[in-house]
Amino acid sequence: MLSDEKVTHLSHLLMRGLLAKKLVALKADEAAARKVIKRVIAAELKAGEQIDAAVRKKIESYSRKIIEGGPEWEILYRKFYQEEENKRGRSKS
Repeated sequence: MLSDEKVTHLSHLLMRGLLAKKLVALKADEAAARKVIKRVIAAELKAGEQIDAAVRKKIESYSRKIIEGGPEWEILYRKFYQEEENKRGRSKS
């Protein structure tokens, strides 16, 4: 998880970039927009942590021990992570 300071820094960077490239036109003040950006970042990080926990639990439920970091574990992790994202409507594809 990122610290609040890092999330705040990211929100400032995103806001500056969006304004500089004229990708957004603010209807509210900049502070309110940054607050929304921070809320979205926090929600995405939390969702990622929940998916990670679900995937790890699924891998650990196998009857035989699959060693974390091994090739089989990595393949299963990626596969299950994608499945969880799809279930939650977060698929990037």
